[in-house]
Amino acid sequence: MGKEYLKKKVNGLLAIAGIEINGNNPSDIQVHNDLFYEKILAKGSLGLGESYVDGWWDSENVDGFIYKILSSKLDEKVRPDFRTIFQVLLAKLFNNQTKARAATSAQKHYDMGNDLFAAMLDKRLTYTCGYWKNAGNLDQAQENKFDLVCRKLNLQPGQKILDIGCGWGSFIKFAAEKYNVSCVGVTVSNEQVKLGLELCKGLPVEIKLLDYRNLAGSYDHVVSLGMFEHVSFKNYRKFMEVAHRCLKDEGLFLLHSIGGNFSVRATDPWINKYVFPNSMLPSIKQIGSAIERKFVMEDWHNFGAYYDKTLMAWYHNLNSHWDSLKNNYTERFHRLYNYYLLSCAGSFRARKNQLWQIVLSKNGVRGGYHSIR
Repeated sequence: MGKEYLKKKVNGLLAIAGIEINGNNPSDIQVHNDLFYEKILAKGSLGLGESYVDGWWDSENVDGFIYKILSSKLDEKVRPDFRTIFQVLLAKLFNNQTKARAATSAQKHYDMGNDLFAAMLDKRLTYTCGYWKNAGNLDQAQENKFDLVCRKLNLQPGQKILDIGCGWGSFIKFAAEKYNVSCVGVTVSNEQVKLGLELCKGLPVEIKLLDYRNLAGSYDHVVSLGMFEHVSFKNYRKFMEVAHRCLKDEGLFLLHSIGGNFSVRATDPWINKYVFPNSMLPSIKQIGSAIERKFVMEDWHNFGAYYDKTLMAWYHNLNSHWDSLKNNYTERFHRLYNYYLLSCAGSFRARKNQLWQIVLSKNGVRGGYHSIR
C-alpha cells in the first residue's frame, strides 16, 4: 500500500477521536516521520508507543491524545498484529509469572535505580495510587491512602501485619509508626529490600526477599498494595490460597489492585515489552473466581479516577528532577517513561482502567463490615 493511502487511513481513524495530524490543539499530534502511519496500522498500541519513543511523533498533551483515542474506542478499530496474538496465545499456554519469571520482571523494572523512583514518587516512595480526597499534594494523597487502609483493617496496637509485595516498605513503615503494629513485607526486588530496610531502620518491620508462594506464618491482617497486577491469571487462585493460609481466622485481607473492565490473558503489548513484563490487569470476574470458597467479600471500593492525578504528579516530579537524573539515564529512556506515565494517565481518565481496594474476610465479619471511605 502506498504512503498516501496509509496516511489517509490513519487520518480518518484519528478524526473519529477528534485528533488532527499536525493540528493546533494540544492533544493533536505532530508527525515527524512518515513511517509512523504504517507502523501503527501494523502494530497497534505497540507501534504507537515505539514510534513515540523513536521520536517519530510528538504531542503537547500526550495524555489528552491517549484519552481521546480510548474514549472513542479507537483502539478497538485497529486490528492486533501477529505479535500481540502470539503473546496472548503464549499466556494461555504457559505461566508467565513463575518464581523465576517474577524475579526477572522485578529486576527489569524495580531494580532500575532507586534514584529514579526517589525523584518521581512521593517522600515515602509509594508506587501505587494515592487517595486524593482532601489532599492537596502527592505526599498527602499517599498518606491518606495508607491511613485509609489502616482504618479499613481496623489496625490495633500490637497486631502483626503481612504486606505481600511491599515495595520499599512505605506502607508498613507508616503502619508501624502511626498504628504501633509490627510488620513483615516481602518483595522479589533486591533494590527494594536494601533501601526499604534502611528506611524502616529502628521500627518493628522486617522486609524479606521472598516470592509470595514461599510465605508462611500467621498474621492478624494481610495487605497487598499494587502487586496483584504482576501475579498473572494462572496464579490468582494460588495467591488467594497463600493470603488465606497466612491470615488469622478473624483477620482481614485488603487487596489494592489496578483492574480492567473485562477479562484478559495478557497486558497491553507496549507495557509488556518495555515497562512491566508479564503483567496483566485482573477483572472482577477473575478476582471473584479466585476468592470463591476462600473469602467473603466485605467491601469493594473503586477510586480509579485518582490514578490519573497520581500519574500526572509522578510525571511532573520526574521532569522537574530530570536534570539530576540525565547523567544516569538516556533521553530515549526519558521519552519512554514520559509515554508510560502519560499514556496510563489518559487510560485512567478514560475509565479504561480502574483501581480497586477490596476487603476480604475468611468467614464474614460478625454483625457486618462497616465500609470506610
